[in-house]
Amino acid sequence: MTESLLEIKDILIEADIEGEWKPIVNSLSMTLKRGEVIGLIGESGAGKSTFGLCALGYTKPGCRIVSGSIKLDGQELVGQPEAELRNIRGNKVAYVAQSAAASFNPAHTLLDQFSEAPIQHGKMVASEASVRGREIFAQLDLPEPDTIGERYPHQVSGGQLQRAMTAMALGSNPDIIIFDEPTTALDVTTQIEVLSAIKEAVKSRNVAAIYITHDLAVVAQMADRIMVLRYGDLVEEGDAREMLANPKQEYTQKLLAVRSLRDNKIIDDAQNTILEIHDVTARYPGTNIDVLSNISIKLEKGKTVAVVGESGSGKSTLARVITGLLPPSKGTVSFRGEVLPASLKEKSRDNLRSIQMIYQMADVAMNPRQRIREIIGRPVEFYLGKTGAENEARVLELMKQIEIPENFIDRFPGQLSGGEKQRICIARALAAEPELIICDEVTSALDQLVAEGILDLLQNLQNELNVSYLFITHDLATVKAIADEIVVMYQGKIVEQGPKAQILEPPYEDYTELLLSSVPEMDPDWLDDLVERRKRGEAPTSETLGQR
Repeated sequence: MTESLLEIKDILIEADIEGEWKPIVNSLSMTLKRGEVIGLIGESGAGKSTFGLCALGYTKPGCRIVSGSIKLDGQELVGQPEAELRNIRGNKVAYVAQSAAASFNPAHTLLDQFSEAPIQHGKMVASEASVRGREIFAQLDLPEPDTIGERYPHQVSGGQLQRAMTAMALGSNPDIIIFDEPTTALDVTTQIEVLSAIKEAVKSRNVAAIYITHDLAVVAQMADRIMVLRYGDLVEEGDAREMLANPKQEYTQKLLAVRSLRDNKIIDDAQNTILEIHDVTARYPGTNIDVLSNISIKLEKGKTVAVVGESGSGKSTLARVITGLLPPSKGTVSFRGEVLPASLKEKSRDNLRSIQMIYQMADVAMNPRQRIREIIGRPVEFYLGKTGAENEARVLELMKQIEIPENFIDRFPGQLSGGEKQRICIARALAAEPELIICDEVTSALDQLVAEGILDLLQNLQNELNVSYLFITHDLATVKAIADEIVVMYQGKIVEQGPKAQILEPPYEDYTELLLSSVPEMDPDWLDDLVERRKRGEAPTSETLGQR
């Protein structure tokens, strides 16, 4: 780690905001050496992704590099012809996006998309790329690595798709990899395997990396140095261990100190059951495998039930059953004491209004051609009958609740950050004034400060409106913050359920212990220590779960 591989100096990037060019990255500099990992952290809108992407000589549509220098291995990227930059992208510098679901081509298999970059850049022929792809799929712990590449993106889970994208970035053996929130969509147990694989790949190949994240516990495991950004400015930079132990700037201290203090949440109102799932079993059409088996859950009005489990445990499938997108093969779902129609087509408008859903992937949950006023205003009109000025007033009220500026009302989703997109999705769900909201990983794409604000908002709404939440998540910090009851799922079955205090206090059920032991800590040595303890059999793993 002696030579500088990437040198960014005084880079100024502007964005076209409502017809006016405004700076969003303010003359930032970075030096990245071979084998080094720099962590970029900061809240949503800090400029992390914009600054990281400039290492590709790239800016998103509506942005431009105004001044400064970007040198990759001595070659200036600013001002280079697009053809030359295409030869660098995916070859010398690779990128792992935040939302894999929005990044894959749905018409091509995973292995074909993996093979594209190494073949186009002349590094491998098709047969070699296929072998390499299977090797990396196995390294990243994808199931059935020899055949999963034959599947299409819609045939794998969100977590599996994110790992497949990481595999694509590794395929051409790049000098630098830009990781843009690569574990956002992963459950905690899968995240451990992916982080460990990424860390090993970076180390063994002496590849450099820019790791963009809002998860400080993750950056603690990955980064040698950390740059803290806010509003496009550099707040603080330094050695990762030193900064985590002794942050100098107030903003960095605030990021490190963010903790939710709602463990003793008390709700005195109404003990009546609003949602009851009774002995539900479900499978997808054309298959003979039950993805849910004998699921029974009760949710009381004004309370929150968190459904926890790793990718593939059946959490999101349960949401599909409740909403009618997947009729159960056995069992019933009752709302306010009445059995709901199994099919979405048979539900009344009041059924649809009363149960709303906030989806995990904000990128693919909104129409990219609709403005914010239409995205939020449509359910206001459809469910509440408000049009014209009354509709716009309600839209602006909802935007204020989620802390989105009023002048964003005519923006398109592509003009928003990941966190802003998710907040718009939350406003859209709130627009129907529902009694139950199914929250499917609603804070997974948000930085810690914004996520805390969203959880505070949801809590305030629950206190004011007595609304109920079914919170689907793999983030146990979120569970501790917001849940009254916890349901732990594994392979389509309920492992255990009960009050939060009961589930999160030892002795733990085996699978619950695995989940809890997989939550990253701020200690930079935590990941390496956990991997070693698992090798020695001193900590649970997915493989040993059935043997205990």
